[in-house]
Amino acid sequence: MVMVQRQQRQDKKARLTAQDWADAALTAIGEGGLAAVAVEPLAARLGTTKGSFYWHFANRDALIEAALDRWAQINTEGAISDVETEPDLSKRIQLLFANAITSATADPLEVTLLATANHPQVAAALRRVTERRLAYLTQLFADLGFPEPEARRRGLLAYTVYLGHAQLGHAMSSVLPPEEGGEFRAYLSEALEVLLTRGGA
Repeated sequence: MVMVQRQQRQDKKARLTAQDWADAALTAIGEGGLAAVAVEPLAARLGTTKGSFYWHFANRDALIEAALDRWAQINTEGAISDVETEPDLSKRIQLLFANAITSATADPLEVTLLATANHPQVAAALRRVTERRLAYLTQLFADLGFPEPEARRRGLLAYTVYLGHAQLGHAMSSVLPPEEGGEFRAYLSEALEVLLTRGGA
C-alpha cells in the first residue's frame, strides 16, 4: 500500500508541466507580486518538489518569463479569440470591452503587473501585450470605417478606459457601478457609444 501511494505521488510529480508551474506562478503574482514567485512555496502549492521545477526551468527568471508569456496568451490572445466569432464589429468591441473589464476587476493580476512595471521582464511583457492590444483595437475601429489615425486614437481611448476601470476596481471599487446591475451595463454602453459614434470621441 505504501509503495502504491509513493508511486502515485511520483506519477503526480511526473505529470506536472511547465504550464502548471507558470499558472502557479501567475496565481502567486496576483496574490503577492513578483516577490511571491519562490520555488519552494510554489512546489508546496503544486504538491511536488524543487526537482520538478528544475526539470522544466533553469532558474526563477525563466519561470517568470514563462508566467508572463502565459498571462499574455490567456488575457490577450485568449480574450481576442473569445470575441472573434462575433461577426458584428460593433458588438465585437462591446463584448471585448465588457469581458476585459469584468475580468480585470475580478482578478488583481493585471493591476499587480502594472505596479511592478519597472521590473525589466514585466516591462517587456507589458510592452508586448499593450502593443498587441492596441493594434487589435485599432484594427477593429479601422474595420468600422474610421481612418487609421482616428482608429488608433479611439483604440487608445478604449484601452485607457479599460485600464482606469481596472485600477479603480481594485483601489476604490465603491466609486464604480456594481457589475451585476443595470447601472454597470448603462455605464459601459455610454462609454462605448462615445467611442463608436463618429465625432463622439
